[in-house]
Amino acid sequence: MTDAASVTAVRLDLWLWAARFFRTRSLAKQAVETGKVDVAGQRAKASRGVRVGEMLQITRGEETFEVQVRGLSDVRGPAPVAQALYEETGASRARREQQRLQRAAARDGYRPPEHKPDKRARRLIQALGDFDAS
Repeated sequence: MTDAASVTAVRLDLWLWAARFFRTRSLAKQAVETGKVDVAGQRAKASRGVRVGEMLQITRGEETFEVQVRGLSDVRGPAPVAQALYEETGASRARREQQRLQRAAARDGYRPPEHKPDKRARRLIQALGDFDAS
């Protein structure tokens, strides 16, 4: 973690990589360039300096994080150090948990078949297909 007194800003893509939101710096840069990262509600460039106290909205896959920058770092360290670089808002944490539960519930509704259809089932499936065509 870089001493905040000596450095007042760190590149956005470098900070996202150091805070472990993205696995590589190039993925972090790509996310910033495609508009998946907002700084204080504004779309930013990868080279923009991040300062302590700024609010970031980060979209990664289906999850959206709203975090406040608590520390600056330009090196990727262990997970506990990376988690100390930001603080996620309570509303963001609750929303992500709710979305996770909804995805799990949607997955529970679908049950894949246990085996391939037998000869009788294939004929029934074909008959249904013919029925829809006519």
